Amino acid sequence: MSDTSTTSGDDAAPDDLAPFTALEHELRLIIRRAQSAGARIARRVHPELEASAYPLLAHIAQNPGTRGSDLAAHFGVGRATVSRQLSRLVDLGLVERDTDPEDSRGQRITLTSNGAARFEEARANRIEMFAGALAHWNRKDVQLLADLLHRYSEDLVAWQALHR
Repeated sequence: MSDTSTTSGDDAAPDDLAPFTALEHELRLIIRRAQSAGARIARRVHPELEASAYPLLAHIAQNPGTRGSDLAAHFGVGRATVSRQLSRLVDLGLVERDTDPEDSRGQRITLTSNGAARFEEARANRIEMFAGALAHWNRKDVQLLADLLHRYSEDLVAWQALHR
C-alpha cells in the first residue's frame, strides 16, 4: 500500500502528497498563531485597531499613495470592505485620503505621521520578536525561509489567478 501517515496526525496521504499534507498542517498552525498575534500587534499600533487592519497599514506603508481599489485587489476583498476599514483608520488618525491628482474621482491613501510612527514601532517590535525567537538559527536559514515564503506566496497568487 502506498499510503503513509504524516507526522501531523492527519489522515493518511499518498506518498506524493505527503509533503503537501505536511505543508497544509504547518500553514494551518501558522495562520492560527498569526491570527492570535495579529490582535496583539494591532493593539500596539492603536488600542482600537482591529487585527485585520494591520496588513492594510503595512501595505499602505510600503505603497504610499495607493488607491482603495488597489488595496481591494491586493487583498482580494470588495471595495466596500476596504472603504469601511479605511474610514476606521482615518477616524483613528492613522491614514489620510487625498484627492488623486490624476483622477479627481479617486483618492490616494497614505499613513499620517502619527500612523507611520505607530506602525514602525509595532513593526520594529515584531522584528525583534522574530530575532529573539530565531536567535539560534543561522542567518542564512532565516533568509532562506523568507525567500521560500515569498516564492510560496507569489506562486499561490499566480495559481489562484489562473483557477478562478
